[in-house]
Amino acid sequence: MRTVYVNGEYLPENEAKVSIFDRGFLMADGVYEVTSVLGGKLIDFEGHAIRLSRSLNELDMRNPISKDDLLEVHRELVRLNEIDEGLIYLQVTRGSDGDRDFAFPDPETTEPTIVLFTQSKPGMADSPAAQKGAKIISIEDIRWGRRDIKTVQLLYPSMGKMMAKKAGCDDAWMVEDGFVTEGTSNNAYIVKGNKIITRALSNDILHGITRAAVLRFAKEAQMEVEERNFTIDEAKEADEAFTTSASAFVMPVVEIDGVALGDGKPGRIAPRLREIYLDEMRKAAV
Repeated sequence: MRTVYVNGEYLPENEAKVSIFDRGFLMADGVYEVTSVLGGKLIDFEGHAIRLSRSLNELDMRNPISKDDLLEVHRELVRLNEIDEGLIYLQVTRGSDGDRDFAFPDPETTEPTIVLFTQSKPGMADSPAAQKGAKIISIEDIRWGRRDIKTVQLLYPSMGKMMAKKAGCDDAWMVEDGFVTEGTSNNAYIVKGNKIITRALSNDILHGITRAAVLRFAKEAQMEVEERNFTIDEAKEADEAFTTSASAFVMPVVEIDGVALGDGKPGRIAPRLREIYLDEMRKAAV
C-alpha cells in the first residue's frame, strides 16, 4: 500500500480523503504536474515547480507550498514508497468552503487542497514501446483555449486516448484550423532531413518541460529546430516523427492515420534524442 501526501500529512492511500465539495472534484478547478523518477532521483524538478507556480498564478490560485518544501515532499514520497523508476503526481485545487458555487471561495478563508502520490514504473527508461514506436490517429481539437495552463480538465484528452485505442493505435494528435496542436498528453514533432519541426509556444499548447529540455539538447547537438505549425498531411510525408512528455520522455512515432513513416520503424533522430535526454537528465537529477 502506498503512502500519499494530503494537505501536509503522509497517509496510507486507503486513509486519504478529500471533501466532496472540493472544487477540483466539482469544477475541475485545479492544476497538476507529473515528475519522473529515475534511479530514485527526480527528473527536472525545477522546471515542474516553475510551471506549477505559473499555472496557479494564471488561475489566480494561491500556492499552498514553497518550492523547497515541495522538493522535500517529493523526496520523502520516493523514500517511503521505495520508488526507483516511476512518477510522482501532484495536484493542487482551489479547495472547498463546504458547498458548491460557481463563484470562487474566499482565498483568505479557504485553503487550497494539495495531493501527491507515486506510481512505480519499473523499466520506464527502457520501455519496449520506445523501441517499437507509436501509431497515432488525428482528431479534432475541441478543448478550451488555455491549454498552456496544466489543468485537471482532461476529459477530452482521455476520450482521444480511447479513440486511438478503438482504432488499434497508441495515441492521438489533435488538429485545430488544419494544424496539429499536440498529442493527448504530449508535444508533437516531425522530422524532415535533419530539421526538427514543432509548433511554437502559445496558449494553444502546453509549455512542455520535457519539450524545453529536448529542444535545448537538440540545438546543442547541432540539430536544426524550426518552431512553426504543420499539418497532418505534412506529417505523413515526414521522414520521422516523435512526441515528448515527462512520463514517456522521447517517443518515436511510426504511423499517422494508417500511413507508415519511412520504413515504419523508429528513425535516426528520435532514438538519439531519447538517448541524449535520458543521459543528461540522469546527470542533473535531484
